[in-house]
Amino acid sequence: MGVIEFDLTRTVHAGIPEVFARLADISGYNDWMPDHGSMLRRTQLTSPGAPALGTTYLDETSFGPTPGEISAFQPPRTLVYHWWIRSKAGRLRVEGWPAYRLEASDDHTTLVRHNAKVHTYGMYRLATPILRRIAKKERAATLEALAASFEPGGDRRAG
Repeated sequence: MGVIEFDLTRTVHAGIPEVFARLADISGYNDWMPDHGSMLRRTQLTSPGAPALGTTYLDETSFGPTPGEISAFQPPRTLVYHWWIRSKAGRLRVEGWPAYRLEASDDHTTLVRHNAKVHTYGMYRLATPILRRIAKKERAATLEALAASFEPGGDRRAG
């Protein structure tokens, strides 16, 4: 197994409850993630109800469909997603855990501590160095888009 893990931080000019709500709103990612600079094309809920522990979703990415679920949900401070890619035979190829931990900087500013962990399996271990670069770029793009989504006019997909 190959392992990728890194941490990123970003200050967002909004309160913790608002930032957590935006990160937990899976369908809402379609409104604020950029059209360019991210491998995410579209995301959709695949389980009913409001986001909670165990909520499932499907991301359409430049690499194809990627299912996932919320694996930790502790409003308004901790949110962890778990996604995976399997072969047609059902073998795990790659899985990841993007985690968000939110801390107040002041009344209207949130420090987002983002931990990204990715495991590669089988032949995909050979791609671990390339996937590390892709993951860092993708996670940084997500944090930038999150911060920008709280700026005036930032709730639309940027081109």
